[in-house]
Amino acid sequence: MRMLYSGYQAWNDMLAPARFGAQFALGMRDKMGPMADWAMPRRMFALMDVFQGARVTHKRPAYAITSVRSGNADVAVREEIVADLPFGDLLHFVKDEVETAQPRVLVVAPMSGHFSTLLRSTVVTLLRDHDVYITDWKNARDVPLEAGRFGFEDYVDYIIQFFQTMGPGAHLLSVCQPCVPALAAVAVMAEDKDPATPKSMTLMGGPIDTRVAPTVVNDLANDKPIDWFEKNLISTVPFRYAGRGREVYPGFLQLSAFMAMNMERHGSQHRELYQLLADGKTVEADKIKTFYEEYFAVLDMTKEFYLETVDLVFQRTLLAKGELMHRGRPVNPGAIRKTALLTVEGEKDDVCAVGQTAAAHTLCTGLRPHLKRHHLQPGVGHYGVFSGSKWEKQVYPQVRNMILSMN
Repeated sequence: MRMLYSGYQAWNDMLAPARFGAQFALGMRDKMGPMADWAMPRRMFALMDVFQGARVTHKRPAYAITSVRSGNADVAVREEIVADLPFGDLLHFVKDEVETAQPRVLVVAPMSGHFSTLLRSTVVTLLRDHDVYITDWKNARDVPLEAGRFGFEDYVDYIIQFFQTMGPGAHLLSVCQPCVPALAAVAVMAEDKDPATPKSMTLMGGPIDTRVAPTVVNDLANDKPIDWFEKNLISTVPFRYAGRGREVYPGFLQLSAFMAMNMERHGSQHRELYQLLADGKTVEADKIKTFYEEYFAVLDMTKEFYLETVDLVFQRTLLAKGELMHRGRPVNPGAIRKTALLTVEGEKDDVCAVGQTAAAHTLCTGLRPHLKRHHLQPGVGHYGVFSGSKWEKQVYPQVRNMILSMN
């Protein structure tokens, strides 16, 4: 499997001329005048549009957040890199026109095959009332070998370093897979009496204890020994990239696995996209295209981070058992005494089932009852916890109130 990446790249190179041709043809559409709206040309252009768009990309899409509604005004937003580390940046969404200081929130994004832009809608909602930062992870294939390794403990260290850069008084919001390292980071900071320990932590749809109501995702992680994952899923970055020679779990492999679980739905979506384009319904088509532009943008994970996450979080559930170590010392969530805890779960979440995130309350024995809250959101799956109308109207108010109460 070490040469799989090279084979994948060769296949992409073979398709490149056809994709270029389709893109070139689409560029001629505007020059055809009224003929472009005839039924036959429209169907041809629709086919080319779907073909050239159904491709995997490896660069982070733009967040494209230029303004938000904050208070009673539209406020301009700009991006600023506060800390530039080899495997990820601390990115700040700056609102210069806000006169009253707002609570600072670090959004800890997953490193799970997609870029942090997957949480764009989460950030947009938070920006209404908060000063938002995010862990903007980099594609491992673009990180030179000289930068060293990046494993589970390094992920925890990055969270700690980002909070120390932000300074005292910030808050944490973590989505999905990083809830475990995020909780570990807060525990380490609390035990060290670090002044930058966040005032609150919101854990959303995260695998704190995957022994609770295991899902298909959990079963797949436990179906094979860890050696199988290394042998069958790890590949080497080809020479043409900056991270040449680095061993990674390629994002295109994870994307393939996700798509295989819902192949009928994805096929149906692309058929619908073709029909919408052929019918000239560009507004409706753009919604599908925008989703897949993000979905097909994949990020490679380092071999060590991927394998350690499978092993520590999903197979041995060390944090839930009280056995997780960080840099040679036990991780003790019981040391957290001042950081309020909010857990959020989706009733229909088939990635992190109900109870897996709420397990954090059992671990945080040092928190008094008034510093613990749990919200179970009816009618949503995994993504509905942090995006969509129910996130905005029902989940977000819970998050905002928690942060406000501790600010």
